[in-house]
Amino acid sequence: MPKAYPSQTPYKTYRLRVSELHDLYIEESGNPNGKPVVFVHGGPGGGTEPWQRTFFNPSMYRIVLFDQRGCGKSTPHAELRDNTTWDLVADMEKIRELLGIDQWVVFGGSWGSTLALAYAETHPQRCKAIVLRGIFLIRPEEIRWFYQEGCSWIYPDAWEHYVKAIPEAERGDFLQAYYKRLTSADAEVRKAAAKAWSIWEGSTSKLLPNEDMIARFGGDEFADAFARIECHYFVNNGFFRPNQLLEDVGKIRHIPAVIVQGRYDVVCPMKSAWDLHRAWPEAEFNVVADAGHAASETGIMAKLIEATDRFAEL
Repeated sequence: MPKAYPSQTPYKTYRLRVSELHDLYIEESGNPNGKPVVFVHGGPGGGTEPWQRTFFNPSMYRIVLFDQRGCGKSTPHAELRDNTTWDLVADMEKIRELLGIDQWVVFGGSWGSTLALAYAETHPQRCKAIVLRGIFLIRPEEIRWFYQEGCSWIYPDAWEHYVKAIPEAERGDFLQAYYKRLTSADAEVRKAAAKAWSIWEGSTSKLLPNEDMIARFGGDEFADAFARIECHYFVNNGFFRPNQLLEDVGKIRHIPAVIVQGRYDVVCPMKSAWDLHRAWPEAEFNVVADAGHAASETGIMAKLIEATDRFAEL
């Protein structure tokens, strides 16, 4: 079973001004002359971490990580203005042009799979291959499952903490109730809502709950950007027309692709991956029998590394 590669120290970092408001953090590691690959992080609002370089053979890949608008080392922190899917797609093109890359492998999981699909369907000629994990198509039923009712039946203990942050009278629409608090001018209201929202996701992301992950998701700075930006995107349906990603999959059928899905992923349940597989049968489809949502789970990581090893030879 393939194992993670050693995490590399970036050999170059950049600050890229992408609008009057937003400034992005970008880094390159691995082989400067290797095959370019862009890592598209989750959330939205999750930011990148050093371990995310380890999916790629550093002798074969020129590894590009960047923090999307408003999160990680990008600034301004937790900013919602000028922050949409299509801003991020345009940002990826600006990064590609900045780095002088003609084509790259596009790699994304969870929300990163959403943005990777949106980017690929907009710029298919720039994608050498696509690797996706934990498929999220940002459809209303997916949002309802995780934030209103569904996953709550599997994790009622963790759900109690999520529910507690919202008064009973507003629990008929948790998304709007959280959005009101996450955009509040009161810093304490915003902080409490952000922690409850983020800890709910951190509590459900692995097949076996992980206290370190829960603590990270509950950290004040991480939770602020993660919860605010996620909720902002979700109340706006990801800035997509209904079913857009599935309807436009014909634009990328010719691109080599691998989909990896944990069987017991409750954050992005397998039905979305299955729907994408049915719409895009040319993409290799892998179900990891003993995994949940997190890319760091052993079986998921192994399948992702198998894919990147193979695509390094393209």
